[in-house]
Order: sequence, then C-alpha cells, then structure tokens
Amino acid sequence: MAVSSPVAQPAQFRRSALWLALLAAPLAHAEPVTLDAIEVTAERVAEADAVVDAQALERYQADDLEDVFAGEPEVSVGGSVGVAQKVYVRGFEDPLLNVSVDGATQAGVLFHHTGRVAVDPDLLKRVEVDTGAGKATAGSGALGGAIRFVTKDPEDLLREGEDVGALVKLGSFSNTKGYSVNSTIFGRLNDQWSTLVSVSQSDHERYEDGNGDEVPGTDARQQMGMAKLVGHFGNGQTLRLSHEVRTDEGERPQRPQWVVSSFNKLYDLDGRRDTTTLNYAVAPEGNPWVDAAFTLYQSESEIEQNVEDRWGRYYGFSRSIGGDLRNTSQLGSHSVTYGVDYREDRINAGGETDKRAEEETGDVLGVYLQADLWLTQQLLLSTGARYDDYNLRDNNDQKFSEDAVSPNASLAWHVLDGLTLKAGYAEAFRGPMPHDAFKIDRGQNDPDLKGEKAKNTEVGFDYVYQNFSLSAEVYRSEVKDAIADALFGPAIYENIGDLESDGYRISAGYQWNALSAGLSFHSNDAEVDGQPLTVYEHNLLGNTIGDTWVADLAYRLNRNLEFGWQGQFVQGIDNLETSVGTIDKPGYGVHDLFVNWLPTGNEDLRLTLAVKNVGDNQYLDHASNADYEHIAGYEGVVGLPAPGRDIRLGLAMRF
Repeated sequence: MAVSSPVAQPAQFRRSALWLALLAAPLAHAEPVTLDAIEVTAERVAEADAVVDAQALERYQADDLEDVFAGEPEVSVGGSVGVAQKVYVRGFEDPLLNVSVDGATQAGVLFHHTGRVAVDPDLLKRVEVDTGAGKATAGSGALGGAIRFVTKDPEDLLREGEDVGALVKLGSFSNTKGYSVNSTIFGRLNDQWSTLVSVSQSDHERYEDGNGDEVPGTDARQQMGMAKLVGHFGNGQTLRLSHEVRTDEGERPQRPQWVVSSFNKLYDLDGRRDTTTLNYAVAPEGNPWVDAAFTLYQSESEIEQNVEDRWGRYYGFSRSIGGDLRNTSQLGSHSVTYGVDYREDRINAGGETDKRAEEETGDVLGVYLQADLWLTQQLLLSTGARYDDYNLRDNNDQKFSEDAVSPNASLAWHVLDGLTLKAGYAEAFRGPMPHDAFKIDRGQNDPDLKGEKAKNTEVGFDYVYQNFSLSAEVYRSEVKDAIADALFGPAIYENIGDLESDGYRISAGYQWNALSAGLSFHSNDAEVDGQPLTVYEHNLLGNTIGDTWVADLAYRLNRNLEFGWQGQFVQGIDNLETSVGTIDKPGYGVHDLFVNWLPTGNEDLRLTLAVKNVGDNQYLDHASNADYEHIAGYEGVVGLPAPGRDIRLGLAMRF
C-alpha cells in the first residue's frame, strides 16, 4: 500500500517519493544530480509502491511479463513461456490482485494451467504495482494489491512542433531464433485530436534451457495491435478511446505450465484478448473542487485447446464490462477522492458442438472514498473506505450475495530532512465470483461459500540524503476464508482456510554523476493455515519464493551511449513440506547486460544489445511449478526450466 501525495505536500516529501521511483528504474545522467533542481509533477508515480517505466523495458528488449518485472524483488513471474506465465506479488498469485490496462479490469480465469495476464511491452508507458491491500481507489477485489498497465499516448511519441511520425522496431532473439516487429504511426489530426496505430508481430521457435536442450511446447506466434484516439478540449477536458487486440498461438503441453510427459502431450493452444476502453477526464483550471475521471470498458478473452486424441476441441471465454467514475476535490492542502465502480463478469466454456454450453455470471458494485489530510506540515494521514456488493449465479444455478466495508488508514511522518516514517493498515473484500472456465462444467460451489477478507499491515521508512536513497518496510498480509478447490477429490470451491504473507523489503540507490546503482532485497513467507503455498497444490492462490536480491548498475558514457548490468539472486529452499511429500527449490543467480547506442546522436536511430542469462545458467524459477518428479507417482509434475542465454538485438528507427 502506498501513501498518497497531494499537491500541497512539503517539497522534501515530494523529492523522497520521486527518488523511490528512480530507485525502481535507475536513470543514468551525464551531469551530477542536484536535488534542488528537481521539479515534481508526477504525483501519480507516488501513488504506487513500484513503478516500471518505458526506459527500463527498452533496455533489455522486454518481450514478456518476466522481462517487465525482472527488476522488482516483490514481484515474481513463473512459467517461462508467455501463455503459462503467472504473476506473484509477495507470494500471492495475480487472481488475488486487481489487474487493469488503462483502467480496464482484466478479470476472470480461463484455464488454471495458463496465465491470465498478457501485455505487449512495446505499447507500455509505465506499469504501477500496489503491494498488498491498500487504498480504497485500488478497485474491488484487490486482496493482494493491484497492477496497472498504462499504454502510450500519441503525445508520448510526438516531438514539439511535430504533426506526424512513425516508429519501427525490429528485434532478434538468439535463443529462440525468433524475431519481433513493431510499427507505430502517430500524429495530430488538428489542434485537439491526435491518434496512433500500432501493430506488432513476434515469432519464436522452441527455446533452449541452460543445458542447451530444446524445451518442447515453448514455441509461440503472437500478434498485437492497438489503435488510440486522444482529444484535448477546453476547460481541462481529455478524452481517450482505445482498442487493443492480442493473439497467441502455438503447440503447447495440455497443461502448459508443466513439461511435456506421457500424460501431458503437445496440442494446439490458441488465445485471444480484445479490450476496448473509453477514458474521459475533466479538471477545470482554477477549480479545486473538480478533477473528475470516467472509465468505461469491455474486455474479452478466449482460449481454444485441441486435445484431438481425447475429447477434441474445448473452448473457454471470459468477458468483463465495467466502469469507474471518480472525482478529486482539493480542500486547501487536503484532497478527497470519491467515486463508484461497477463490473459484470461472464465465464463460458464448452466443446465444439456448443462452445458456450457452460456459464457463470457475477457482478460487483463498489462505492469508495479516500482522503489525504495534512495534519501538520510534516504529518500526512491517508484514510478511506470502500463498500463492495458482490453477486454470483454459478453454473449450477446457485446464487450468492456478499457485501462488506473495507477501511484503510496510513500515516507518513516527515521526521527530519530526508527521513519519512510510514505505517498503514488496510482491508479488502472479495465475494464469490465466476471461476476457472475449464472447470465450470464439473466444478461446484459449497452452498455455504463466504467472501474473502484481506488485512494488510505495514511499517517502514524512506530516507534521502543528497544522491543516496534508502527505504525499508515490514508487512503482514492475511486473507481470511480463501476460496479454492482442494487438490484431491471433486472440484468443489470452498473456504479452505487463511492465507498469510509475511515479509520485509530493503532497497537502496545511489547516483554519482553518470553512474547509478540500486540494490533491493525481499524476504517473504506465504502460507495457508501454516502450510507453505505451492503452485501445484494452491493454484490461483500463491507460491513460495526464496529470499530475492536484485542489483543493478547503469552508466552513461556520453549522451549517445549507455550500458549496464542487472542481477537477480534467489536463495534456495530445502525440505519444503507439502501434502504429497518434501520438495526442494534450488537457488540461482542470473545476470543480464544491456547497451543502448544512438549512432546519429538523437532518437532517430537507436541500437540495443541485451544479453539475458549471461552465464547460460540452468535453473527452475521459484515462481514456476516446483519439481515433484522424485516423488513416486509424480513423474512429469515439474515446471518448465528457464531459458538459457539469449542475445537480443534491437533496432528502432524513427521517421
């Protein structure tokens, strides 16, 4: 959870928030940094616990979710191949989070053995992560936090005085013998309107692991497209209308998060997501009472698997329609945000004769208020609450209705120059909602099913001294009455117990002339009723990740050449007790390098060289399914090994 930053906050507090954002993605500057010269205009950045910007994504030629979050120790991504990738924040899996793209919530689960979040990194302006239940504005069902993907506007690409432009990006990947192509055209239609159209395609063959062995089921062909129209009008009005399409196809194991085996053969698996979003905002100049935003969206996802030698083709569909209306009023140095959001979800599944034979529908209505109050010039209180009302009609025509109020409060105390102490408590609620599309034909809900209630407590500090920054926090998150279907036995969704996530994070950063450095450490224990979370037993709930270090260095030799290194080091876990036996999670260390060069001295031409997994290490990511193969009867139950060394070349040409 993050402490908000109203406009009237003390300057030193704003600088502290900005430095924490810089720590998440250190920038190398050719000139020494002078803090007094910093102009803070990005209050939005301070609202998130972690921010990944477009520059960080370009450095390493980001191609999937693992690349997007590689620099964030509190966020882990397992699955190795895009369709199987699952995201974990502090050990909790992404279905426990509120995930959105430009405000459009990505709800629903299609298949428990695949991921449910997919993005095109080339289209991203930034990614914001809230770790743990937090503000009332985070949206409904944010039990473990929120992830917000924000895509680029035409103005982010247009230069001053420019009316039209184009950007072409070409990428090659040595490990998969793959390529990517992205073409974006952007321009101003007139003084008010601007637009962009972006089309991407990537094609990857099977990757090789660190041992040089080809991994079956990891080929992928993806196509992405986005069109966006942006209008700016008088009285501080902005309108954005966008449509995004993403497709993914390839030959995958029946359970894509596991290796190919005698019971997990290769079949065709295709997926698609379409999202249409309308954003409208109005903030009249000189009117402190009105800073309103309205979002309306529809997001549809589908998956098709052809298990040709068994039951043939099977389909899963997810559709979410929703909206959010909010306003922020400034009351002197204080601010109050209040609003209402609504979402309707529908899950369908079926065979080739009737693709939508099975159906579950649900909806949630939320009302919320969040206030940022400066009690003194040094003490900020952020407090609020939201009320959520959930309704579900399941595939067996059972009806469920749950509602609750979720309060939150946090304090940020600017103790002395550069030092801010923080403490916060927040709750979040999620009622019964539609479940996994590939299970609703046989899955049932316990008639006594209750909603889930999260409680999150954090204590920490931020410290900035000249070009040095240091921050730390300790947290405890608990989700009471977690909903899941037990691993063994019939598929019955019930309240299986209480999830707990305890841990701490320490981060430090330093900037000296053209050199920037960062070091972060995260330790987490994630359990359900005292039993460690594992993705095999607790799919869609969470996973156990070893203590994680992330270090990075970046150096700008001159205005045209920058290079750097990033390392991730995960401590091994021995003798992890599960209900089927004891497993180990060996530790590993991975090094990545990058070089960015502007041959012409400007952004008209950019060459990028990135080397992922420089040491060609063989390892199984802790966020992937652990290795159970040594247990009798569990041969083949192991996640995909991580890719070996991958040399990525990128060429970006701007016209």
